[in-house]
Amino acid sequence: MTKPFLPLELVARVKAQLRRYKRYNAAAKDEERVILCGGLALDEDRHSCTLNEKPLSLTPTEFAILCILCKNRGKVVSAETLFLQVWGEAYYSKNSNTVTAHIRHLREKMGDSFENPKYIKTVWGCGYKIEE
Repeated sequence: MTKPFLPLELVARVKAQLRRYKRYNAAAKDEERVILCGGLALDEDRHSCTLNEKPLSLTPTEFAILCILCKNRGKVVSAETLFLQVWGEAYYSKNSNTVTAHIRHLREKMGDSFENPKYIKTVWGCGYKIEE
């Protein structure tokens, strides 16, 4: 905008820019980050999870693990990768029961069995995955 200009014109132009910004960015802002995976629905913004329309009560760690598995559905995610993404630390190989214990708790809460899992499957020697 070139000088001289009226202050009212400046205010009008700023309001027009704000109006355009709100209108075009409202769609992106209102989109909820919901991950759908089979009967699972994970809402990252509300930190809630439902399985076949029934709410699951998950700890933050369990929610993070399930979220990572759902985002990588169909792919095998190693225990090392899960550990690094959830805790942000290097995987401590002498104590690998941490991820295993959390997966077991997730399966219990989901009503899944270790012998014949419907949701979280173990790929021996590789890691875990959720089918597409």
